[in-house]
Amino acid sequence: MAVTLMILAGPVRAHAIEIKVSAQALERTLNTQLFNAADGRYYFRGSATSPCYAYAQEPKVSFKDERIVIHVKTHARLGTKLRGSCLGVGLNTEADVSVVPDAQGESIGFRDPNLDHLSESRELNFLLVPFLSKKLPQQMRINAADLIRQLLAKSAEATGYDVKLGNLKVHSMQVSGDALVVDFDGDLSVQ
Repeated sequence: MAVTLMILAGPVRAHAIEIKVSAQALERTLNTQLFNAADGRYYFRGSATSPCYAYAQEPKVSFKDERIVIHVKTHARLGTKLRGSCLGVGLNTEADVSVVPDAQGESIGFRDPNLDHLSESRELNFLLVPFLSKKLPQQMRINAADLIRQLLAKSAEATGYDVKLGNLKVHSMQVSGDALVVDFDGDLSVQ
C-alpha cells in the first residue's frame, strides 16, 4: 500500500535501469531509417529506375565479441549510361562492417567502424566504403528517450496511470551474448 501511494504521489527517480536490445531490433531500426525504399534497398548510386546503380539490401545484425556486425548484400551495375542501358559490369557481393556501441546522452550510438569484409571490386568498394563506414553507423542511432516516451504515451489508456519520462541518460552499453545491454538513469512521473 505504501509503495502504491508513493507511485501515485508524483515523480519517481529511477536509477540503473537496464535494457537489452536484440539484433532483430537493430535490424528493424536500420530497415526503418535507412533501407526504407519501397523495394527495401538503400541506393548509394542511382535509383530503382536508373540503368547504372549500386545498392545494399537485407541488413543482418549479429554480435561478435564486443562489436555489432552488420552484414549487407550489395548489387551494382557500374558503367556508362547509353540509350537507357548501362554498359559495364554487374556485381553481386556481400559486405560486413562492425561497430562499437557508444553512449551519447539519450541516444544509443555507434563508433569505430571496422570494414571486416568488402567486395573484390575496387570500383564497388569506392562506393561501399563511405556507406559502410559513415552512413550505416549514423543511421543506426536510436534515441532511447524518444522510444520510451512513445511506449509510455498510451499508458493511461492501458493501465489507468499516466506515466511520463522526464530525463534519461545512457551511461554505458556493451555487447553481452545475444544482446546489446544498455544501462541508463531516468526520471519517471506517474499521475
